[in-house]
Amino acid sequence: MPPKSETQPASSTAKTQFSDPSDDYSIDPIFHILRILPFSFLRPPKLRLKIPSVTLPSAMTVFSLILLTYFMVVSGIVYDVIVEPPGIGSTQDRFTGAVKPVVFLPGRVNGQYIIEGLSSGFMFVLGGIGIVLLDLATDKNREKSVKVSFASAGIVFVVIAYVMSMLFIRIKIPAYLR
Repeated sequence: MPPKSETQPASSTAKTQFSDPSDDYSIDPIFHILRILPFSFLRPPKLRLKIPSVTLPSAMTVFSLILLTYFMVVSGIVYDVIVEPPGIGSTQDRFTGAVKPVVFLPGRVNGQYIIEGLSSGFMFVLGGIGIVLLDLATDKNREKSVKVSFASAGIVFVVIAYVMSMLFIRIKIPAYLR
C-alpha cells in the first residue's frame, strides 16, 4: 500500500483555512441540539462593544513614581521589612544615667535604624531633585529669571545633600576619610 500524501486537495485546504471556527462539526448529537435549538427562538443582540482606551500617564506622574521607587530602594525599605529593625535607637549616658535617642547605628555598616534609612534616602532624593533642577536651568526656552532660580535651587539642593550625606557617613563610620 503506498504512503498517503501529506498534501490535501486544494478545495479542502481553502475551506479549512477560511472557515469559521464555530463551524467545527462534532459527532455528539447533544452538541448539535445545544448549538442550534436556542437560536431557533432566541435572537442574539447586536452589540457594539468599544475597546477600552487606556490613557498614558503624564511625564510628571511617571517621574514621581520613579522618584518614589528610588526613595524606597535607597532608604532600605526591603531591609526594613526583612530585618524589622527598631525605628530609632537609644543609649544611656554614663554620667547621668539618662536615656538619649540615637538616630544612627554607629560602627555597623550593614545595619541601620528605620529613621536612618529614611533620612539618608531623603538626602539622596534631594540631590537627585537638585540635578533635575540644574538640567531644567539649561533649557533655552525659559526666561532668565526662571533659569537662575532653577540653577540656584539646584546648586543648593546638591550641596545640602552632599554635605548631609558626608555628615551621615562620618556619624556612621567615625574614621572614614580622615
